[in-house]
Amino acid sequence: MRSPASPPPRSDEEETTDRHHIAGSAEVTAPQPGLAPLTNEDAALPGLTPAQAFDALYAFCAPALVRQTYLLSGRPELARESVERAFQLAWQSWPEVALDRDPAGWVRAAAYEYALSPWHRFRPRYRRPDPPPADPSDRALLNALLGLPPSYRRALVLYDGVGLGLPETAAETEASTPATASRLTRARAEVAARVPEVSDPAVLHRRLAELAAAERLRPAKPEPVRTHGERRNRFWTQAAIAFTITIIGSTALTLRTAPTHYEPPLAPAQAIRGVPAEAALGPLSHAEQQLRTKLRTATTNGPERLVPVSR
Repeated sequence: MRSPASPPPRSDEEETTDRHHIAGSAEVTAPQPGLAPLTNEDAALPGLTPAQAFDALYAFCAPALVRQTYLLSGRPELARESVERAFQLAWQSWPEVALDRDPAGWVRAAAYEYALSPWHRFRPRYRRPDPPPADPSDRALLNALLGLPPSYRRALVLYDGVGLGLPETAAETEASTPATASRLTRARAEVAARVPEVSDPAVLHRRLAELAAAERLRPAKPEPVRTHGERRNRFWTQAAIAFTITIIGSTALTLRTAPTHYEPPLAPAQAIRGVPAEAALGPLSHAEQQLRTKLRTATTNGPERLVPVSR
C-alpha cells in the first residue's frame, strides 16, 4: 500500500503533458504551453522596456491563468478579477517579479490567493452563486471541485490541472511534501466519489482542461491592467498622504490647545457644620408697637420734615 507521503500515481499520458498547461480550447488535439514556470530567459528578453516585458508575461500567462482561477472559484467574473489583481500587484513590484526565477509562479500564487479569499462571500456581487455550466458532466465536476476544501482544491488544480510536480505544488501551497501528497490523494478520492468517470488521473486532467475551456474566458488587455494598477497606487498614495496630514494637523491642534499645567478638579460640595443658626426677631413690646404706629402715620413729606419744631 502506498504511504500518504508518496505522490499520487501518474500515468504515462499524464507524464507527457506534465509541463503543459490547461488548453485554451477543448477541441485542440495537441496540448498548448501556457502554465509551465516562466524563466527569466523567457520573460526578461534583451532590449525590452519594463512595460513590454510585463505585457509579454501577461500575454503568456493570463489566458490560461483565468481558466485556472475559474476552476478554483467557479465564478468567471471573479476569475478575471483575480488575474487582473495579481498582475497589478506584479506591476507594483515589477523589479522583484522580473528578477524572480519563476515570474509566472509569482503571479499564479497571487491570483490563487485572491481567488480563494474567504472575504468574497461578503461582497454583494458574489453573495449568489453564478449560473452553473450547461453540460451536466461539467456541472457535476465543478460542484465536486467547489465541494473540496480550498487547500485540497488548490493542490488538485496545480498538480492535475497545471501539471506541476509534487515538490513544486508543495512549495507553492506552502505545505510539506507529505501533506501535499495526502491532500492530493484525498481530493482525488472525493472528486472520484462524486464523479466516478474521473477516477483515472489522465481522465481527470483532460476533464479539467475541458471544463476550464468551456466558459471561453477572456482576460483584459495588459495596458488597462497596468494603468488601473497605477491609478490604484496613486489613489492609495494620496489617501495615505492625506491621512498623514490629518494626523499631523490634529496632533498640532491638540498640542496648541492642551493645558500646560495640571488643574485639579473641583471638590464636590459639602454641608458646613457648627455654624449657629441665624437669630430671628422676637415679638415687639408695647412701646415698640406704638413707635412703629407713629412712624407709619407720620407725614412722609412737606416742610415739617425739613424744619425742626421748637419744643
